[in-house]
Amino acid sequence: MADTDQEDRTEEPSLRRLQQAIERGDVAKSQEINTWFVLAGGTLALAAVGDTAAGSLKGMLQGLLSQAGNVPAEPGALKAYGTYALWAGLSALALPLGVILFAGLAGAMAQHRPMITTEPLAPQLSRISPMAGFKRVFGKEAFVQFLKGLLKIGVVGAAIYMAVWPEIARMESFATLDVALLLPAVKAEALTLMKAVLIIYAVIAGGDYVYQRISWYNRQRMTKQELKEEHKETEGNPEVKAKLRALRAKQARQRMMAKVPQATVVVMNPTHFAVALQYEPGMQAPQCVAKGLDAVALRIRALAEENGVPVVENPPLARALYKAVELDQDIPVEHYKAVAEVIGYVMRLRRRRA
Repeated sequence: MADTDQEDRTEEPSLRRLQQAIERGDVAKSQEINTWFVLAGGTLALAAVGDTAAGSLKGMLQGLLSQAGNVPAEPGALKAYGTYALWAGLSALALPLGVILFAGLAGAMAQHRPMITTEPLAPQLSRISPMAGFKRVFGKEAFVQFLKGLLKIGVVGAAIYMAVWPEIARMESFATLDVALLLPAVKAEALTLMKAVLIIYAVIAGGDYVYQRISWYNRQRMTKQELKEEHKETEGNPEVKAKLRALRAKQARQRMMAKVPQATVVVMNPTHFAVALQYEPGMQAPQCVAKGLDAVALRIRALAEENGVPVVENPPLARALYKAVELDQDIPVEHYKAVAEVIGYVMRLRRRRA
C-alpha cells in the first residue's frame, strides 16, 4: 500500500508542502555529515589542545598517586578521593570534549537551521505496526544503509591501510621507545591516520547528503488530489470566490441604483444601454452615476421614470458613453457637445414645465 501510494505521488512538491515538512521537523539530514564534523573536531582537539589536556591529566595522576598512601581507608575519605579524581579528570578533558561537542552541533546546523518542534514526539501507529517495522528492517532504505555501511568499512579501512602500512616498520620500534617519546610519536601517527580518514569520509558524507536530500524531496511529492486541495486552501474555493464576486457585484449594483434618483438625465438606447448622468452648477463636467446593459438598463429607466428623471433616447450617444466612461467619473471631453445638447434640452423642458 505504501509503495502504491508513493507511485501515485507524481506531482512536484509545492513550496508550501516543503515548508510544512520543515516545520514538522522532517528535514533532509545526513548522519554521516555529523560524524564527519565530530571526527574533524576530534582531530582538531588532538592537534590543538591534546598536549595541554595530556599535561593536565599527567599532573592530576601524579598528584593522586603521590597522595594515595595518605588517604584513610574510610568510606567518606575514599568517596572524596574518587570525587576529586573524577572532577580533576573532567576538567582536564573539558576543552577537548567541548571542541568535539561544538563540532557535533556545527554538523547539525550546517545542514539546517535550528528549530524546536514536538511533532517527532507525537505517537504514531506506524512505529508499532509489524508491517512498518518489517519494511524498516528489510525495505529499500534498510538495504541502502546496509550497502552504505559496507562501503564505509571498505573505504575507511583502505584509507587506514594506506596511511599505516608505509609506517609499519617505524611503528614496530615504538615498543622500544621511552615513554616520554612514545606519546608524541603515537600522536603524530594518530593525526596522520585521522587526516586520511577525514579526506575519505568527506566524500562519503557528501554523497550521503545528496542521497538524503533527493530521498527527502521525493517523500514530499504530492498526488494530483493533494495538489488540488492545497490550491483550494491557498487560492480559495472557486465556488466560494464566485459567490463572493456575485455578492460584491450585487452590492455595487444596489449602490449604483440608489444614485439614479439624483441623476439629471438618463441617456438610453431603448432596450440595451442606459447611462445616468448628473450635472449641477459648479461641476466641471457631467458625471456618470449609473450605467447598465439590457435588464440593468431597463431597471435604470424604470427608476428614473418613478423619480421623475428625464429619459432621453439617443442610441449612438448611449453606446458611446457606456464604453467611454466609468462610474463616478466625468464624461470625456469629446462627448461634451453631445451631452451639453441633451442637458440643455432637459433644462429647457424643466423650465417649460415650471
